Amino acid sequence: MNVTLPAQPEALPIKLAETALIVVDMQNAYASPGGYLDLAGFDISGAGAAIAKIQAAIAAARLVGMQIVFFQNGWDPNYHEAGGPGSPNWHKSNALKTMRARPELQGKLLAKGTWDYALIDALKPEPGDIIIEKSRYSAFFNTGLDSMLRARGIRTLVFTGIATNVCVESTLRDGFFLEYFGVVLHDATHHAGPDFIKQASLYNIEKFFGWVSTTADFCGAVRQTP
Repeated sequence: MNVTLPAQPEALPIKLAETALIVVDMQNAYASPGGYLDLAGFDISGAGAAIAKIQAAIAAARLVGMQIVFFQNGWDPNYHEAGGPGSPNWHKSNALKTMRARPELQGKLLAKGTWDYALIDALKPEPGDIIIEKSRYSAFFNTGLDSMLRARGIRTLVFTGIATNVCVESTLRDGFFLEYFGVVLHDATHHAGPDFIKQASLYNIEKFFGWVSTTADFCGAVRQTP
């Protein structure tokens, strides 16, 4: 079934059977009080609104059998996957920097098996959904995401989740170079930092790497199906 998704900078024709809804890092670390972002001093007050929009997008996608893919970001309990001082990730990851500054948090932030790493209760995968565990911002790095998508004939990726300016944008960019059509539902994402950061990411996506749409437009397009 082909539908037209209203978007900027122009409407985008998509085939529902070749489209996946991507849910980026909706973990306690990023969306819950007491999670990593909250402890690191980032404003997570907008996460609740994004969660409600993601729930609506997932419900619409499930009605038409669209593939749903959840990303889950973090590392092994010993943080070997995070890289050591020889990795730029060791220097730039705010979670790692927070734990170095506050040793009492060591082993608690984004470590697999912890509450911080877990997906939030409001957004739980169902049978048939794909879960991609990733150790860097982009879900295409060192994962099976590309092969899983190609095996299912998926060409269009509709992005929701956290954070607009980090894991959402970096994965959409990498997808662009792998010939995927990337769309971000801007009201179903939350950003880390001031609003101008989100606006800069959306501008960059719209002008250079993909398309920007809304949850209402996505749900409306999906409902065009008979």
